[in-house]
Amino acid sequence: MVTHFTATELFEKAIRLFSISTLRYLIFAGSAFLIFYVLMKEKWSHRRIQKKFPGKENLWYEIKYSMLNMLIFMITGLCIAIANEHGITKMYKNISDYGTAYFFFSIIAMIFIHDTYFYWGHRFMHLRKIYPIVHKVHHHSINPSPWASFSFHPIEGFIEAGIVPLIVMIMPAHALAVFIFILFSTALNVIGHLGFEMYSPGFTKNKLTGWNNTSTHHNMHHTFFDCNYGLYFNFWDKLMGTNHEKYHETFEKMAAAKPENTKAD
Repeated sequence: MVTHFTATELFEKAIRLFSISTLRYLIFAGSAFLIFYVLMKEKWSHRRIQKKFPGKENLWYEIKYSMLNMLIFMITGLCIAIANEHGITKMYKNISDYGTAYFFFSIIAMIFIHDTYFYWGHRFMHLRKIYPIVHKVHHHSINPSPWASFSFHPIEGFIEAGIVPLIVMIMPAHALAVFIFILFSTALNVIGHLGFEMYSPGFTKNKLTGWNNTSTHHNMHHTFFDCNYGLYFNFWDKLMGTNHEKYHETFEKMAAAKPENTKAD
């Protein structure tokens, strides 16, 4: 039998969803900022992709829009909860319903589905007539920091959040698997906007690691706009020829950089 949330239950759920989303953002983006922009700022400066650091005005701009999107994530979460309550989603309660193997497979599937969703959604938002309305807010951060991870126009916020409703509509999904997927997505999003390259030389050319994107990859997207559209993986950029022509060269330069005091005279 379908039950319905009371107004109090919806309010409590909204507060919980907003709190979880905000805490997730503050922990991931805040930790990255604290480590790379405060504690290790000088020590790791040779790995800084753009030597200039973003100003306080830009940082507050990123935080302001990111917090606005916490509300959008809250709304999306409420819609999923209501849809699930009415039996519209394919979410299930017990891991044993589909087994442990499927549980872990579903997380991997979510990641690959999202990577495709993001690439083509990103290309769409770069269309000439769409870009100034939807995506320009995010590209205000030409020199992004971890706080830019969720700095979107509200319309883009709904587009970005739309992957979760899509996933729970098209495939059986356990709430814990969705949560792990969201944590993974947040971590990789922060890495993409880190502004520092921490991978080792040869990473992008290695057969085992080259299918992953890097901080350099997405940082170049913020610099040049019309390239490097991928999120987690480099598959679509390679297939569609949208990697920047100097991506690997730029990555190697950053990955091989040495601290000033270790350079040869």
